[in-house]
Amino acid sequence: QVQLVESGGGLVQAGGSLRLSCAASGRTFSNYAMGWFRQAPGEEREFVAHISRSGGSTYYADSVKGRFTVYRDNAKNTVYLEMNSLKPEDTAVYYCAARRLGYASRTDEYDYWGQGTQVTVSS
Repeated sequence: QVQLVESGGGLVQAGGSLRLSCAASGRTFSNYAMGWFRQAPGEEREFVAHISRSGGSTYYADSVKGRFTVYRDNAKNTVYLEMNSLKPEDTAVYYCAARRLGYASRTDEYDYWGQGTQVTVSS
């Protein structure tokens, strides 16, 4: 089992920045690739970003490319999502997720999930 706990969400004005953190425990963190997803009210959960086990490869949804950066610190068992130039449409609950294998963008391809952290961007 892998336990994931997100933090860092909050209320920010459009154009602002936030950094989300996801702390992992329970298994060897570096054995897991990590993903970030988000879910807005009434919408399906959607892929935001993915980072490989080593951190050497990253992938982003087109909607966040150039604004968001995913990175990880395996020594601290933590993955981060740096979000810049935030827009009102970025408002959602953000989730981190873990999987043993490589890149994936579907929710059903991830094995473990955190409880989510709310990000609200005001216009």
